[in-house]
Amino acid sequence: MIVETQQLPFLEWLQSGPLIWLKVVGTLALAGLVLGYLVAALRNGPVAALGITRRVLFSGVADLVLISPRRVWALTRLAIQDSLRRRVVIVFVVFIVVLSFAAWFLDPGSEHPLRLYISFVLTSTSYLVLLLVLFLSALSLPNDLKAKTLHTIVTKPVRPSEIVLGRMLGFTVVGTLLLVVMGLVSYLFVNRGLAHTHEVVQADLTPVGQAQAPSGGLVPMKGFSSKSHGHRHDVLVDAQGRGRLEMAQDHTHALVCTTSGDEVAYEVGPPEGLLIARVPVYGKLRFVDRERVEKEKGINVGDEWAYRSYIEGGSLAAAIWTFDDVRPEDFPERLQIEMTLGVFRTTMGNIVEGLPGSFLIRNPKTGLTVEARIFKAKEFTTDVQYVPREIAPTNVYYLRRETIAGKEGEEPQVKYVREDADAATADKAQFDLFEDLSDNGRFEVWLQCLAPMQYFGAAQADLYLRASDASFALNFVKGYFGIWMQMVLVIAFGVMFSTFLSGPVAMIATVGALLGGLFRPFMIALATGQTAEGKVFYGGGPVESLIRILTQQNVVTEMEAGLRTTVAQTVDGVLQFLIWVMAQVLPEFGQFGSADYVAYGFNISGAWVAEHGLSTLGFFVALFVVGYFFLKTREVAR
Repeated sequence: MIVETQQLPFLEWLQSGPLIWLKVVGTLALAGLVLGYLVAALRNGPVAALGITRRVLFSGVADLVLISPRRVWALTRLAIQDSLRRRVVIVFVVFIVVLSFAAWFLDPGSEHPLRLYISFVLTSTSYLVLLLVLFLSALSLPNDLKAKTLHTIVTKPVRPSEIVLGRMLGFTVVGTLLLVVMGLVSYLFVNRGLAHTHEVVQADLTPVGQAQAPSGGLVPMKGFSSKSHGHRHDVLVDAQGRGRLEMAQDHTHALVCTTSGDEVAYEVGPPEGLLIARVPVYGKLRFVDRERVEKEKGINVGDEWAYRSYIEGGSLAAAIWTFDDVRPEDFPERLQIEMTLGVFRTTMGNIVEGLPGSFLIRNPKTGLTVEARIFKAKEFTTDVQYVPREIAPTNVYYLRRETIAGKEGEEPQVKYVREDADAATADKAQFDLFEDLSDNGRFEVWLQCLAPMQYFGAAQADLYLRASDASFALNFVKGYFGIWMQMVLVIAFGVMFSTFLSGPVAMIATVGALLGGLFRPFMIALATGQTAEGKVFYGGGPVESLIRILTQQNVVTEMEAGLRTTVAQTVDGVLQFLIWVMAQVLPEFGQFGSADYVAYGFNISGAWVAEHGLSTLGFFVALFVVGYFFLKTREVAR
């Protein structure tokens, strides 16, 4: 799975995220107050405008503070009843129909069946629910205003804030109940769609090794299982009757052998390793070049997508992951390393076989390095390697970290120099992973490509340690929680826009805001001239980019000095500031979805849930306050 944005620890996020939110909201509130004063000053004069602004501010604070929970609940129930009258249950009926026909098109024999099923149920649920709440939230208030049913409500002792909050909560309750039911049905659908078994019969097995069974034992056998769900497994059975179906389509099966006289029967268990939620332990990535000089990035092989950096094969170049605070109790017997590497070939060769590579384990304090394993990497394939606690290495040496002088005007560089191990160390039969190769739970994994003229591509999330797995059912719930957060954002924006826009326009504005949130990283890069990775964003602002397109200038060359360039860059400065402000107030809508985590079998961390949950709450509160002030300015709310 591609992880382009690393998850911040919750406490670290808590020190920056809410503070940025408060700054942006406070700035916008102050700007709204100033704008309101200027409008009032134009209408009533500057002195009277002060009194009007003060009354509006104090009455607004009073409306927000003195909200009655009883009245809010009554309006929430009214919104729920209104939603039911609009036959929202039809969405659930459509969902059931979609699942009924999905079995015709979803191929359980695909290479990664879990990804197929999970992506389908989460995507279909997301589209149906988000479209439903978009229509409900954007059309409800305008329709009530048009039918004048809202006029009967505002004549009662009801505050505008309670009307807005009641609508938001009512639609949220309806969407939540719908998501709960759809989630239960989806979970049963996935389990039933992926559940299968195979048969193993004696006729499909052939003896391995000895022709006669040992005393009290069986003849070791190998063969294949029956075909089910479009695939079959290789089968291995040892002399004690213990067997297993080999890995195929991301899962295996246990095999139990029973004997009755001369009869041998094999019982195949349910699929294992399919419904999983890996708990990855990520490290910090850096590189060394072919001279073992430390670099922040590897080689650029010309790929436009800069997610991965590459290391040269057949050289000393390596990608290095540093893992901190790895506890022995999390890996009592062995270290499970999983990696999904990019493979770049300059010569074709045998593309089916894969490229040979090796990884080393290094103690960052002592420099002691052992060659742990040699493997073959294939493109788009997750390779699983096991490193035992007691490593019997093929090669042992030291990699000493030295500081060397850089070129003139450059910073000093770090280089790793190899030293042969002393006789006692070199003759040691085994090295303990945590006692010899770890510095209080900190060690390094060095990845190298052994094929000359070939390259391995690596990103920080491409190699990780796999700790014990989490609950798949709970991870499935977290996946639906991501849809729930997106639903809440749609409701909040829809209701807020509907307080001062007509229904169709409110729908367009809501969709526009959420689409803008999808492009939030691009907007920030355009506004600041720098990407999230710290790279220069070439081409200038909107006006300068337009001029470059029309005059066919490249994005790197400086524009000619003159009046046109000065005007373009001045206008761009204003536009870039407005784009930056807009990017700060829009949610990065795509980041609230978590379907990929569940589909690829990765556990959604508690930090992710907490950070995005608090962000959703922050947007909900801010949009509720904005919606209240907009509704308060309408004649019907007075």
